[in-house]
Amino acid sequence: MITIRTARAEDEAALAKLDERTWTPAVSPAPPPPPGTPFFDGGTRPEDVLVAEHDGAVAGYVRLDEGFPIPAHRHVRVIGGLAVDPDRRRLGIARQLVDAAVAEARRRGARKVTLRVLGHNPAARRVYEGCGFVVEGVLRAEFHVGGADVDDVLMARSLA
Repeated sequence: MITIRTARAEDEAALAKLDERTWTPAVSPAPPPPPGTPFFDGGTRPEDVLVAEHDGAVAGYVRLDEGFPIPAHRHVRVIGGLAVDPDRRRLGIARQLVDAAVAEARRRGARKVTLRVLGHNPAARRVYEGCGFVVEGVLRAEFHVGGADVDDVLMARSLA
């Protein structure tokens, strides 16, 4: 059984370990987090992270960010991170997390949810498309990863 809940401070170690286990150049142009990197910091608070539990263990998370810190952008929330334990993929966890993030964004008054995904990550793009997100733009060759130029795909879902 999969349950989705708001993160708690005591999830810190499990979430940091999940970040270490799921980082690949297919999901992030940034370097991998060094071992021991805290998950929660000034930019990531427990109340902005939804956790999926499967059989009592942390199986994934989605982070919901505010985006630009200006009044003109308050109606938008940003999915700033999504990870699922590699041993628990293909259980529908990613989709449940994205759907939960959209519901939470709506509860917080958002009228739009956006995200960025690397163009060479078709699995993630399929999850987002299955949750109603559409491509709004592509920054061609925005990153150079693994010896190749990679597009940055901007996706969004209207909640209006």
